[in-house]
Amino acid sequence: MLSKSFLKTIKNHTHENNNLNFSKYYFCKTPKITTGEKVKFFFNDTKEKKITEVEGFVGESVVDISKRYEQSIEAACEQSLSCSTCHIILDEETYNSLEKPREDEEDLLDLTHGLTNTSRLGCQIKISKLLEGKTLIIPSESKDSGSNLTNSNMDNGSKI
Repeated sequence: MLSKSFLKTIKNHTHENNNLNFSKYYFCKTPKITTGEKVKFFFNDTKEKKITEVEGFVGESVVDISKRYEQSIEAACEQSLSCSTCHIILDEETYNSLEKPREDEEDLLDLTHGLTNTSRLGCQIKISKLLEGKTLIIPSESKDSGSNLTNSNMDNGSKI
């Protein structure tokens, strides 16, 4: 996992040296999982006012599934745990059944708009049978108060 200070250093260097490709430093993406046990659950997108049934492989992240089903989770840092734009809200039972958030996730959640007692970052939740049939709420706002990294200053035209 890249530390916030490392990401900040790279981002700052990127602005000083336009020839540096930030994406070549990014190596925290969840490996693409295309086989194995599948889990069905739901996204309740409060911004789009729709509920979508989705299916993902055990081990994928919630963000991976949200992108596949074109949900409104931004995930500006591309799952490097340096923003809070993949904020989701779980029901209490599901929240309590998952592994507790690490301190760095909690730090970002503290800065999240619309924080609840059952808020998590979608990039930190791996699909498991615990999510079978559950509904994950995508808040109507995913303002990122914790970081100044956005899609616009990370995307220089090259894709990973």
